[in-house]
Amino acid sequence: MNIRANILLRVYLAFGLIVLFALAVFLRLGQVQFVQGHKWKAMADSLSTKYMAVEATRGNIYSNDGSLLATSVPEYELRMDMFAGGIAEDKVFNEKVDSLAFKLAQLFQDKTAKDYSRILRKGRQDSARYVLIRRKVNYADLKTVRTFPLYNIGKFSGGLIAVQQNKRILPFQALAARTIGYKNANVANGVGLEGAYNQYINGETGRRLMQRIAGGVYVPVNDEEEVAPKDGADIISTIDINMQDLAQSALQKQLIKSDADHGAVILMEVATGEVRAVANFSKVSTGVYQEKFNYAIAGNQDPGSTFKLASYMALLEDKLVDTNSLIGTGYYQIPGKLITDSHPKIETVTVKRAFEESSNAAIAKLINTHYGNDPIKFTDHLYDWHLNEKMVLQIPGEAQPVVKNPKTNKSWNKNMTLPQMAYGYEMQLTPLKMLSFYNAVANNGKYVAPIFVKEIRRLGNPIEQFKARVINEEICSEVTLSKIKKMLEGVVTQGSGKQFVYNPLYKIAGKTGTAQVADGNKGYKAKKQYQASFVGYFPADKPKYSLIVVINDPKGGYYGGSVSGPVFREIADRVYASDMQVYSDVPVRLVGNTGNPPTKAGQSKATQKVYKAFGFKPLFASKSEYYNTIDTSAGTIFQENSERKGVMPNVAGMGLKDALYLLGNAGLKTKVTGSGKVIRQSVQAGTKVGKGLLVDIQLD
Repeated sequence: MNIRANILLRVYLAFGLIVLFALAVFLRLGQVQFVQGHKWKAMADSLSTKYMAVEATRGNIYSNDGSLLATSVPEYELRMDMFAGGIAEDKVFNEKVDSLAFKLAQLFQDKTAKDYSRILRKGRQDSARYVLIRRKVNYADLKTVRTFPLYNIGKFSGGLIAVQQNKRILPFQALAARTIGYKNANVANGVGLEGAYNQYINGETGRRLMQRIAGGVYVPVNDEEEVAPKDGADIISTIDINMQDLAQSALQKQLIKSDADHGAVILMEVATGEVRAVANFSKVSTGVYQEKFNYAIAGNQDPGSTFKLASYMALLEDKLVDTNSLIGTGYYQIPGKLITDSHPKIETVTVKRAFEESSNAAIAKLINTHYGNDPIKFTDHLYDWHLNEKMVLQIPGEAQPVVKNPKTNKSWNKNMTLPQMAYGYEMQLTPLKMLSFYNAVANNGKYVAPIFVKEIRRLGNPIEQFKARVINEEICSEVTLSKIKKMLEGVVTQGSGKQFVYNPLYKIAGKTGTAQVADGNKGYKAKKQYQASFVGYFPADKPKYSLIVVINDPKGGYYGGSVSGPVFREIADRVYASDMQVYSDVPVRLVGNTGNPPTKAGQSKATQKVYKAFGFKPLFASKSEYYNTIDTSAGTIFQENSERKGVMPNVAGMGLKDALYLLGNAGLKTKVTGSGKVIRQSVQAGTKVGKGLLVDIQLD
């Protein structure tokens, strides 16, 4: 064989081997792809894992009295891997699939057993690894499902995949729903308390190792998270659930009666600035109202006659008038406008009487006469009282107040703006802004910003507490304050609020307000509509609560006294009747001095038994099971210690057994130091408390 033939033979042989090798590779690829594809795909999926975030359970929101306003409950979406390890064989699946379908139909009652069987078998036929069984399944039902055929083989071997999601619920549903708010990915800061305190409520996410299965879906590798999530902190709001219910009920009833467009009610504790109730309703159809917008903090409108408080306060502070100064009522002419009273009657009355009868003409004339040449002197008072500033509330959405002044506002009209501002026009203030100003009067001149959250707790322990921010320590002199208080009481006893607000059993101070409001961009002339309001505080001789009621566009009667006054009266009457602290600051009643030796506080029956054994004078008869004691040189004075739901008991002077009994009955957790009798408790007696609060008691 010559050299050329030899070379060609070797080339052909090499080429043939390459072709055979390539053919073998293609045959193997075909086998892997089409014959063993399912096996290798499942193996590839099993090798694909990664860590994924685990959502923490959001913290709860509680009311001031310990009621649960918002909480998270686990909710599950049930899926099924049709080729999980325990059911990979057709025999195992086919034997029990119908039994599983029957159980699912029996539990959920949303499909027939045949329907469930068809879904399961089709999923098996399609080699599905993530078939939807049912959404929104609670934990109790999940536990039951795990006992069903196939699923009871093992947590993952049987193919059941339970995807947990935290569902936010409001136990009291619509009560304070707008104030509680919600977390929404489409809203930057969220809404209400849920949005404002999201960083606390959210908690810290955990991590879990997840395995990808067919369809790109991930399932947990292990039973527990590799890094457990840290649940969110709890928010203790200032809302009182009973007062909130009362406020919403009274407002809704009057809105329906008046066929009004919307309305708001705010109830606040005078000294602390804590908001006890906020109700906002918008008309959605005839007789149907829902919380759709927070008018209380975002509803900027002309306040009307309730603003006259600020006008008269400025006049009294500058000593330009006194309460017995005389002024004409009925009409007051300014260039371009005739200002008239709601019931025009030309007469001369005292300044106090003009305020009580809510004369627009009188206050317009007084302000225009004394400040017309120097209006900045009047507006400076309003700015000194910070009426032009936001109050920096704890929840988002507060509207920016609009209070004009001649220096910065181009819309200032030298003839009309000042006299109209005198009775609450040409400005924009929210109901909460007006209430806070009246609250300052009730609070002896101390102007505080309202608060909605008093405490943040984690595992029952306080981690942050809040007090009302002081806006102005003293809005006016004591002399002016005293006169203003008498004028506000006069409105109810003999003025525009007498017919609908006055109660002979306790004193109420306040002011009616009626303002014509603009119809959107159409202005005031397109359609006449009014805002009726009443704002004040009670009991007037020792203020505990301040309250405002605002109703917009009522049909028929539209005056503040007749429309908002009855709502104010209903709420005030029931709050006054239910709050024992309004009647007296003394939490217990003295029932007698026995002249006996010093005695430890505690259970009365046990003490009576000991006294009888030693021949001492028995305790004064009382209905209370427990007593507190005050040891004096003359003996021991005993005080009734009546348990009240949601109120911190007084355990001072008691032994550990009695103290723990009372605190336990109140649902409180106790930390004890020392021995002997209680000399100190960390939560003051009479304070409203919720279940689970930790209380330190010191014994000596």
